[in-house]
Amino acid sequence: MRGYEKVLKALANKRRLTIVKFLKEKKEANVGEVAEHIKLSFKATSRHLAVLFGADLVEKEQRSLSCYYSLALKLPPIARAVISIV
Repeated sequence: MRGYEKVLKALANKRRLTIVKFLKEKKEANVGEVAEHIKLSFKATSRHLAVLFGADLVEKEQRSLSCYYSLALKLPPIARAVISIV
């Protein structure tokens, strides 16, 4: 049950839902691209991505100086259900 709570808390934010939708469409983006898309500062966007990462909803890959994010390949069923309607 705590896993569901963590996932639902992470998705219970308009900005994070927008990030998830963006990554669903774009497949992969760095923090700067996400920040530009959701019109939020780099720092705030990075925090939102950290919450999504902590809930195992996104994966990150460090490439040189940039960190690229994508939706996790193994999403919990509850996350798949929510993301499918976003």
